[in-house]
Amino acid sequence: MRVLVTGGAGFIGTHVVAALAARGHEPVVLDLRPFPSAESVRGDVRDREAVAGALRGAGAVCHQAAMVGLGKDFADAPEYVGVNDLGTAVLLAAMAEAGVRDLVLAGSMVVYGEGRYDCPEHGRVRPGPRPVAALEAGRFEPGCPLCGRELTPGPVDEDAPPDPRNVYAATKLAQEHLAAAWARATDGRAVALRYHNVYGPGMPRDTPYAGVASFFRSALQRGEPPRVFEDGRQRRDFVHVRDVAAANAVALEAVRGRAPGLLTAYNTGSGTPHTVGDLAAALAAAHGGPEPVVTGEFRLGDVRHITADSGRLRAELGWKPEVGFAEGMREFAR
Repeated sequence: MRVLVTGGAGFIGTHVVAALAARGHEPVVLDLRPFPSAESVRGDVRDREAVAGALRGAGAVCHQAAMVGLGKDFADAPEYVGVNDLGTAVLLAAMAEAGVRDLVLAGSMVVYGEGRYDCPEHGRVRPGPRPVAALEAGRFEPGCPLCGRELTPGPVDEDAPPDPRNVYAATKLAQEHLAAAWARATDGRAVALRYHNVYGPGMPRDTPYAGVASFFRSALQRGEPPRVFEDGRQRRDFVHVRDVAAANAVALEAVRGRAPGLLTAYNTGSGTPHTVGDLAAALAAAHGGPEPVVTGEFRLGDVRHITADSGRLRAELGWKPEVGFAEGMREFAR
């Protein structure tokens, strides 16, 4: 099948293109950057003519194009909304006109805000944003919003209510809403893969929009220690980019058999939480040092703990991650 991959020259997109080609599909890339190893159209996802041209002959779309990361400050908001939400709207309108009815959307775990928390007295609770005063004092763990007691973090599933905490998160949730509206209006079929912390070969580096794994590796390659914010005990789910690409290929093939008019969301993570400190230590060890430094710094908009329950993706689509944390970190450090 001919598949349009928006953002196909990007970090995750290149791996999605490879995974689709390996399964016998014909990927076509739409990206601002050239992509020499597959048919490609150079253009912006916000450009209606470029999108319409790239869609010719396509039977489905993997929508990876996005502005990612927490960014520098709120001045980035118009660009985030333009690329992520306007771009998605332009793509979906073109799909409706072209009669393309199958979509796999690159979603994100950031739509949840904080992960799942349990209070020993009040059960499942949803803590609000952490106060600046608490962060400045080094109190990083959110307390129970009802009694203030220490909470136990756990994996979040797809039925958790969204609670985006920054501009990027808000745009990723808006993408899902747009895709759901498109599916209802056109009898389309959509899957949103809510990626957790993706890392691996080809990850962008030395940019404020890169992920924490990239920051740490860049520091090590400069001979500097990775600088770990807060106390390093923030829990995340680090999932290898090849596993994420495989999830896209599996979802693309599965969505065609779904009932029309619906969007289904799937967490896409390794299922094994690690702390940010674990990540820094594993990369430093694989690289041969220097050792990480825990700084106590923080960023507003960051959440404390967010890890995935990816059981739905495993049970319904038969996907499972293949690259373990230790193996992936050794490869990434090189």
